[in-house]
Amino acid sequence: MSDERSYPTGIGTSTTDRIQLLGLDLADEVLGKVSFGELAYWLATKRRPTPGQLRVFEAALVSLADHGYTPTAIAARMTYYSAPESIQGAIASGLLGGGSRFLGVTEDTGQFLAASIAALGDTSGYSEDDWDAVARDVLEKAKSEGRKVPGLGHPVHKQGDPRTPVMFQIAREAEVFGPHLSLFEAIGRVHPEVLGRTLPLNGAGVAGASLADAGLPLGLLRGFALLARTAGLIGHLAEEQQHPVGPAIYAEVDRNATYVPPAP
Repeated sequence: MSDERSYPTGIGTSTTDRIQLLGLDLADEVLGKVSFGELAYWLATKRRPTPGQLRVFEAALVSLADHGYTPTAIAARMTYYSAPESIQGAIASGLLGGGSRFLGVTEDTGQFLAASIAALGDTSGYSEDDWDAVARDVLEKAKSEGRKVPGLGHPVHKQGDPRTPVMFQIAREAEVFGPHLSLFEAIGRVHPEVLGRTLPLNGAGVAGASLADAGLPLGLLRGFALLARTAGLIGHLAEEQQHPVGPAIYAEVDRNATYVPPAP
């Protein structure tokens, strides 16, 4: 047995005087030449994005960066109030809340759409009517199984998420409007007749469809949502440092807590 140990990576490495990243010299070939969005895409896929893919990718990140006082933002602010010496802890606490109700919908939608189109074969010639038929089948199956369709509905934007039509437009302009977005758009058109009520296509869902059509790995879609939300959490913490609300949130809950003794 050989005593040599090897831990391969195609990401990066460094020596005393050089840093290599994705096969390039970081200082000479990457710094000032590659944007952060392009680098994030490149790191995840090991290939450089096309201009259209990069535009859709960065638009999706921007769309997911912040949505106000969500549980993730509140968690980050409260952790900062409790441990102001730990910025990393405050950011981490916000990211840990990215799940099935917030942020995780991005990946759930991408995975749902991908599974739905996996058996369709070549869809390049599909018309709007074809996609509507697929959407009806998908929705009827989900309804019969008692499953929710990820990407449908929003707790605030009940009449329509303002991000959704813009993301559709950007993807079309960038020529990155593929089967995931086509099916998601069709779900938006036909779901009222199948489900008996009208729900908006939410921004997290359209981000998932957009990222999938832009060629990002399905298993990393939640990671991109977290990458985007990190920027939003940094913004919340910057604001918390200047105009803290954490003490008021803590006092509001603590002073209005109702103690209910456990039943005997």
